[in-house]
Amino acid sequence: MVKITGEYHGELHCTAKHGPSGRTLETDAPVDNQGRGETFSPTDLVATALGTCILTTLGIAARRLGLDLKGARFEVTKEMSADTPRRILRLATHVWLPMPRSADRDAVLERTAHACPVHKSLSPAVDVPVVIHWLE
Repeated sequence: MVKITGEYHGELHCTAKHGPSGRTLETDAPVDNQGRGETFSPTDLVATALGTCILTTLGIAARRLGLDLKGARFEVTKEMSADTPRRILRLATHVWLPMPRSADRDAVLERTAHACPVHKSLSPAVDVPVVIHWLE
């Protein structure tokens, strides 16, 4: 179990602290929701969590397969609802892997990308397409 604590500092700014490491991060409301957009918004962190979770679980699968994914990268485009309540509608995700296609491992890595814990924790109402790009 991991404990995260947080504090509101006013002006729509918060700080969160990761219990085990003591590291902190700050959030701000986005410009389109009364904030200054000076750092990640809470929903930006959801998109970030998805991308990093996919790369992390791919790294675990790659390790089992004897592969090195160093240099793999992701891009998540977050789309919010225009109506209320505000919510994440779509997290379009692209992952670039530093290796060419290989039939014997592609299915494992593709399944892994769609099965990370964050992806599995999102509401089915959130559209989460994941596209894998292989090295040419």
